Amino acid sequence: TMKDVAALAGVAVTTVSRVLNRDPRVADDTRRRVQAAIAELDYQPDPHAGILRRRGRTNTLGLLVGNVANPFSASLHRAVEDVARPRHVAVFASSLDDDPTREREAVEAFLRRRVDGLILTTIGTDHTYLEREIGHWTPIVFVDRTPAGIRADTVLSDNYHGARAAVAHLAANGHRRIAFLGDSELIYTARERRRGYLDECRERGWEPTADLVRTGVGSEHSAAEAVRELLGSAEPPTALFTAQNLITIGAIGALRTAGADRTVALVGFDDIPMAEHLVLPVTVVAQDPSAIGRAAAEIVFARLDGDASEPAEFVVPTRLIARGSGEIRGD
Repeated sequence: TMKDVAALAGVAVTTVSRVLNRDPRVADDTRRRVQAAIAELDYQPDPHAGILRRRGRTNTLGLLVGNVANPFSASLHRAVEDVARPRHVAVFASSLDDDPTREREAVEAFLRRRVDGLILTTIGTDHTYLEREIGHWTPIVFVDRTPAGIRADTVLSDNYHGARAAVAHLAANGHRRIAFLGDSELIYTARERRRGYLDECRERGWEPTADLVRTGVGSEHSAAEAVRELLGSAEPPTALFTAQNLITIGAIGALRTAGADRTVALVGFDDIPMAEHLVLPVTVVAQDPSAIGRAAAEIVFARLDGDASEPAEFVVPTRLIARGSGEIRGD
């Protein structure tokens, strides 16, 4: 397969496709490596590959997000549309709902409509099903989560360092028993935020006990239940790091119901609507979904206009916004 040729030559599948299509922008040394790999493997290209793609553009993009109702997804969607609109390109959007089957169905629906490019938030653990489209030069950009099994352009928030900043902020305000509430470990962002939390704690000389780390918390309801359990434990935490905006919303409600919203500190990952207008404004590690969406869309259009560079990863910084809930003292 084209993937085998790419692996042997040490290049991306897109580079093999460009060599096969005699793209003059491929470096001579790279071209020779690919041609040698083709000869060694006796690879025979499909003579019909790429015919559909060469028939012309449809002026459409496919956008797959976690949930169009989530503020992060909505901001990302709007940013993609803002880049696409001046180019007279329509954006088809669909929700993933962290379901691998739904991911495949949505992507296949986009491709049936012959979209010119894909911007994908994904949950699947194998994206080799997209190799054919990569071979046909369909621009594909992964956002918020990394691809698995293929190389492709990726735009991410700095989840790891953002999580470390949240823990460091709480530690600076006197907290050591800091609980972590995160989403499913199948999700790249959840794993990275948990890793940042653990590394920052360990670097400060303490190992979080198992009772302080709650994963698989994916909704407001489950977050509220987790917070109630933590507050009712023999050694309750003095601070919470909630690693997703819906988790933060559930935690706020549980703290308020328990009368602990002014005694237990809270830092959430990702901003939430009206966070600065609550009675006790919420301290957050803010992502920039608009910047992520703009970057992803610009990459797609650059690829459509002929950018033949190797796939790259782009990291968008986060920033900690201190508003009050994260500044409650723990000593």
